[in-house]
Amino acid sequence: MSVPPPPQDAAGPAPTPPSATEAAPTPPPARPSRFRWAWWLLAYASLGLGIVGIVVPGLPTVPFVLLSAYAAARGSQRLHARLLAHRQFGPMIRDWQAHGAVSRRAKRLAVSMMALCAAIMFLTSPKWWMAATGTAIMTVVAIWLWRRPEPPAG
Repeated sequence: MSVPPPPQDAAGPAPTPPSATEAAPTPPPARPSRFRWAWWLLAYASLGLGIVGIVVPGLPTVPFVLLSAYAAARGSQRLHARLLAHRQFGPMIRDWQAHGAVSRRAKRLAVSMMALCAAIMFLTSPKWWMAATGTAIMTVVAIWLWRRPEPPAG
């Protein structure tokens, strides 16, 4: 006569925690999106515009780099990893992804550049309302920017 096994929970035997020497199983790779090519294209195009924005006054850099990181996370893991590892862009992207945060230094620089662009528009635009429209839009963006949280210290 055989002895029946001991009763188990409905959930089955308790899993044993992995030891420190065992590596945690890696999650399966994400299923490629059928629009991966579009995300890839958007990532590289917005990164290109962000790079151009470094030298062209009035063309922002940060929003294009953030858009590039967002699109790269969906279309190019290699570009996304490179952006996160970048000396200048990496901390900014990580702060935005984790907390929706913008550093005080970046806020000051952005508002300063917007003010400079507004002054240039008022000095060079053929009609005052053209400069006023651009300045009003930049004012709304500046208010939104200053309402964003700052990254936690550390």
